[in-house]
Amino acid sequence: MSSKKRNQKSAAKTERLQSLDALRGFDMFWITGGATIVGALATWSGADWLQVVNRQFQHVEWVGFRFEDLIFPLFMFISGVAIPFALITKRERGVPRSSLTKKVFKRAIILVVLGMFYNGVFQNGFENPRFASVLGQIGLAYLFASLIVLYTKSFRQRLYWLAGILVGYSLLQLLVPVPGFGAGVLTPEGCINGYIDRLLLPGRLYGGVYDPEGLLCVVSATGITLMGTFAGNILRDRKTIETKKVLKLLAIGAVTVLVALLLSLFYPIIKKCWTTTFNLLAGGISFLSMALFYWLIDVKGWKKWAFFFRVIGLNSIFIYLLYRFVDIPKTCSYFFGWTTLLGSIEPVIHTTLRVLLVWLLLYYMYKRKIFLRV
Repeated sequence: MSSKKRNQKSAAKTERLQSLDALRGFDMFWITGGATIVGALATWSGADWLQVVNRQFQHVEWVGFRFEDLIFPLFMFISGVAIPFALITKRERGVPRSSLTKKVFKRAIILVVLGMFYNGVFQNGFENPRFASVLGQIGLAYLFASLIVLYTKSFRQRLYWLAGILVGYSLLQLLVPVPGFGAGVLTPEGCINGYIDRLLLPGRLYGGVYDPEGLLCVVSATGITLMGTFAGNILRDRKTIETKKVLKLLAIGAVTVLVALLLSLFYPIIKKCWTTTFNLLAGGISFLSMALFYWLIDVKGWKKWAFFFRVIGLNSIFIYLLYRFVDIPKTCSYFFGWTTLLGSIEPVIHTTLRVLLVWLLLYYMYKRKIFLRV
């Protein structure tokens, strides 16, 4: 094989990380049936350790952190990892910055609109609509992070942007007084997020007095998406050997988690108002997760075990919308209603078969190269 062909093969391998698709699929698996399987197993077995695991798939009420609270920010981090591969690569190939800017704006608008469809904004004559959404937050945070990457000239400038978002957001939450509550009151009613949402965000708020995907939360979530771009820069660097990339990701992740835990002594970790400590903890764990998946799949070459997750990860938006607009449990009951004959283990078997049936649909789409990409 010629040197030129080897370089092209190496570049192609670098530009498409199987670990990124697998990690995205692993993340989506838990909200599209994986957590339900764990819950069914915990109920059926009664095992204490499974009860502990099952609690990790329930959001904390306000302060604190569980695995369930990681799923959304991890997805946003992953979308950030893809930005250098999607945008910087095209800039290096001569694609105009204006063309890429239009593309990221289009993506953001589509995701915001899809989020509103997901929330049912357009039904019942726009009665009591909720405009903020998970998809909308993903789209807007991706937009802002992409613009920062496109319109900054150096790694250092992007780092300043990230620091500005994290520090500025902290100061806003801790020092700016909310009428009737004062400054630094991080409760649903007293946090500045809820105050801004009640003041400026039209329609219904998910939490009544605040929205976890509200206006300031979008700003904070841009931070974790931007963190993902730094991981993407590390993984995309062809001058750095693979093991060194892993070590960099691990070191950044460990330090970020440590900083988050230290700051949480006076600045609590709260997902529903996206405190900076939450961003740092979720971002740190995301760096560690990316390092693990990259090392196992792209460095060691252990890819077969990850195929199940890659199939999900390559159609993550589709599967998210499918579970919203199709009654999956009712549909699957036509195929697996017979499992009621199995006694107490029936919920475990039925839920597992349901997940496998949906996965087979995704596998069919994968084989046909049908991917819903925004």
